[in-house]
Amino acid sequence: MNKIKTLALAALLAMPATGSFAQADEPQAVSLERLMELVRQGTARERAEERQRIQQFQADKNNQQRLLNEARAERSRLQRRSKQLEDQFDANERQITQLEGQLRERQGNLNELFGVVKQSSEDLRGFIGQSLVSVQIPNREEFLDNLAQKRDLELPTIEELTEFWQMYMEEIYQSGQVVKFNASVNTAAGGTEDREVVRVGAFNLISDGAYLNYSGGDISEYGAQPAGRYVDSTSDLATASSGYAAFGVDPSRGQILSTFIRLPSLWDRFNYGGYIGYAIAILGIAGLILTLIRWAVLFGIGSKVNAQMKSDAANENNPLGRVMAVYENNKGVDVETLELKLDEAILKDAPKIEAGLPIIKVISVVAPLMGLLGTVTGMINTFQAITLYGAGDPQIMAGGISQALVTTVLGLLVAIPLTLLYTLVSSRAKRIIHVLEEQAAGIVALHAEKN
Repeated sequence: MNKIKTLALAALLAMPATGSFAQADEPQAVSLERLMELVRQGTARERAEERQRIQQFQADKNNQQRLLNEARAERSRLQRRSKQLEDQFDANERQITQLEGQLRERQGNLNELFGVVKQSSEDLRGFIGQSLVSVQIPNREEFLDNLAQKRDLELPTIEELTEFWQMYMEEIYQSGQVVKFNASVNTAAGGTEDREVVRVGAFNLISDGAYLNYSGGDISEYGAQPAGRYVDSTSDLATASSGYAAFGVDPSRGQILSTFIRLPSLWDRFNYGGYIGYAIAILGIAGLILTLIRWAVLFGIGSKVNAQMKSDAANENNPLGRVMAVYENNKGVDVETLELKLDEAILKDAPKIEAGLPIIKVISVVAPLMGLLGTVTGMINTFQAITLYGAGDPQIMAGGISQALVTTVLGLLVAIPLTLLYTLVSSRAKRIIHVLEEQAAGIVALHAEKN
């Protein structure tokens, strides 16, 4: 009995979880015979399921083999198709090469002609992009871009060549025209205004009596304008309706004009001299005024002396008259005494005649020395700039060099004219004194003869 129980327990442990005992709705074993029957049923069910799984696996295997065979067949077909396409591609390449050779052979010299057309279109494209004519006639570059980007074997048509030639002719024609039109102008203050612009060929743009700059497709005012005579010519041209008008044309399309604008004016150059330059200028003006005053005074004295030489009556409004009055008052004295009195009269008038001349001479000598002082000061500033920032940037040294050169020029500009004027004024003063001495000597000789 114990052995039977042991076998039954072993049978129960050996039953799979998916067997009949795992199902809740299966009948329960109530005896050993019922237990054996249940075991046989579970075993039969498991074998049926195993056979079903084997059949399903065999079917899947057959299906996979079929798909593999189909894929291999498709690969073979595609490989054959690829080989056909490669052969067709090679044949097409050979045919294209042959046809291109035939095309080049039939084109002959046209290849060189169309190469020149492409190069010329590229050159004209760059020229038109910077031309002032494009301000009035915009959007001309698109056609030239399409013409320049054609392939080597893509020939331009007759219509394209005609339009290309007409564009050249239009540019040449417009380069010789003076045209008025409205355009948007960027002002120097940063705003934008719609103005009437005058285009002078392909060279200059003017508006409201001023030159305009054209760059990057925009029209803008220059921050400064050139000398007045050039600006005045812009107004004459803008107001002219026919005939001819004098105008300063810039054939370099703005480069020369920009150079003229950057050139410093005479006042700017004068300001480079700084305080030393101002002092030299003040000395020069003072010396010039003093020279003119002394020249006028000596001219008046000389005129009166000349008039006195033609008269026998002494007039004391001039040095010669006063010398003659001394003689009239001392006719009874001896020759030596008369000579001394005449010399005294001449010496009394000589300082009045030579007044201011030493100051003029001093200014003519001091001015170049002050210019030398400005030169030394400017060079000191230059070397200080070099010490601080190095010699890589010339603009840093420009201030000191400008002061050095400008003060030297100002000193020479003051010294040279004042030296010449001093010589002229001094010669006139000496001439008057010489006349007094000559007339005094004549009076003494005449007095000696009478005595």
